[in-house]
Amino acid sequence: MGTLKNYINGEFVDSQASESLDVINPSTNEVIAKVPLSTAADLDSAVAAAKIAFKSWRKTPPAERAKYIFKFKNLMEEHFEEIARLVTAEHGKTINEARGDVRRGIDNLDVACGIPSLMQGEALEDVGRGIDCTSTRRPMGVFAAITPFNFPAMVPLWFMPYAIATGNTFVLKPSEQVPTTQQRMFELWDQVGLPKGVINMVHGAKEIVNGMCIHPDIKGVSFVGSTPIAEHVYRLGTQNGKRVQALGGAKNYLVVMPDAELEQTASILVESCYGCAGERCLAGATLVLVGTAYDKFKDILVERAKQIKVGNGLDDESVSMGPVISKAHKQRIISYIEKGIAEGAELVLDGRIGYEDPESCFIGPTIFDQVKPDMTIGKEEIFGPVLCLIQAEDLDAAIEIIENHELANTTSIFTSSGKSAREFAYAVEPSMIGVNIGVAAPMSYFNFGGTKRSFFGDLKAHGKHGIEFYTDRKVVITRWL
Repeated sequence: MGTLKNYINGEFVDSQASESLDVINPSTNEVIAKVPLSTAADLDSAVAAAKIAFKSWRKTPPAERAKYIFKFKNLMEEHFEEIARLVTAEHGKTINEARGDVRRGIDNLDVACGIPSLMQGEALEDVGRGIDCTSTRRPMGVFAAITPFNFPAMVPLWFMPYAIATGNTFVLKPSEQVPTTQQRMFELWDQVGLPKGVINMVHGAKEIVNGMCIHPDIKGVSFVGSTPIAEHVYRLGTQNGKRVQALGGAKNYLVVMPDAELEQTASILVESCYGCAGERCLAGATLVLVGTAYDKFKDILVERAKQIKVGNGLDDESVSMGPVISKAHKQRIISYIEKGIAEGAELVLDGRIGYEDPESCFIGPTIFDQVKPDMTIGKEEIFGPVLCLIQAEDLDAAIEIIENHELANTTSIFTSSGKSAREFAYAVEPSMIGVNIGVAAPMSYFNFGGTKRSFFGDLKAHGKHGIEFYTDRKVVITRWL
C-alpha cells in the first residue's frame, strides 16, 4: 500500500509527518505498508473539518443518516473476504478469526441502522397543570476514538457508526500496528457519499492520542487498550472537559467446577485461551480448577493445547493459531515465561520450543501449572498464548481469587449446577460473565466493558450505552398561556 494517507474532509491526503513506521505482516516479516506518525497539524485539520460538517450533519434526519450506514454495511458484505484477509495479513490471526472480527464489526452497523428508534426520547403531558415535558437526545459535536491492534476491523465499528448515526462527526486514530484494514474500510466509506468531514481518519501514535484528549473542539474520546494508557486517556480527557470511555486491560479467570462436562468444556477452554494467540481482552488467561476438577481437566487441556496448529493463516485455513503481533511482543511474552519459571510455577508445555528464532513472531501454546495468584504470571496481563492453572479448594475460594484482583473485565464458570452458576454470577464483580461460555463477548445490542481497573468512565461501548455516550439529554418544559 506504500505510505498510508489520512482521510480528512472527504479526501485521502498526505500527512505532514516527517516520520513513519513499517506495517509488518507478523507471519512473514514482510513490510506491507508505511504508516505516517501524523502531527498535531494533521489532527487540527481533521477536527476542523468535522466541526464544520457537524453544523449540517446534525440536522440530517436520523433515517437519512442510517441509510449511509446501511450502504456501508452492504459494501462490507461485498468485500467481506477481502477485509478479513487484510486483517490476517497485518495482525496474524487465522483467517477464520479474521472473519469473526469482520462479522462482529458488521453486527454494530446492523444496530446503528436502527437509530430512528434507538434515539427516540420521552414525553409526558401534564407534568403540572397545563404543562408538558419532552426529553430528547441531541448530538454534541466532534468525537474521537483510539483503537487497538487486536481487532482491526471490529473495534472501530464499536464507536464510529453510533457516533455518526446520532448526528455527531468523527475522527478515528487506528492502531499504528494495524492500519491497513481501516485504510481499506475508509475507501469503502468514501464510496458511500457521506458529506465531507463527517468521518475522518488520522494515522499516528502518542502525539495524536494526547492531542485528541486535549483538543478543545473534541467533545468525547473512546479508547481500547492497556490499563495504564486507558487511565492516562481517561484522566487527560476528563481534565479537559471531555466525555471518556476507556476500556483497559484484563486478567480473566475461568472457573471450572468438578461437575463441568469434560469434552466440550476442554475444547471451549483451549479456544478461549489460545484464540487470536491470546491477544484479546476476553481471553481466558487463567483457569481456576476447583477441587477434583484439577485431576479431571489438567491432562486433557495439555493434550488439546499440543494439538494446536500454529502457522500463517493465509497459507492454510486449518491453522488454528497465528503469530503474535510483533517480535517485541514475542520477547515480552518470553520474559513472562522466564518469570514464571523463576517464581516456581511448573512449565508443563513450553511454547518457546521450536520457535527460538528471534526474528520470528511465532510462539507456541504454553501452560504453567502450580501457579499462585500472587505470582507475576498469575496477576499480570500477558496478552499472549500462556495459560496459567490455579487450584482452588471450593467455589468460595475461586470467587475470592477473582475479587482480589484489580482488573475485572470478564469471567466465566463451567458447571452443570444452576446453583453454582447463580452464586458465581451474583458474587463476582467483572461486568461480562459467562456460564459455560469461554469468551463472554456481548453482542452489539448489549453493552461491552469491564469494571474496576478494566474500565474508566461511566458509559460503556455499543448497545444502549453507545447511544447515551454520543448524545446529550435536552428537556423542554412547555406551558401555553
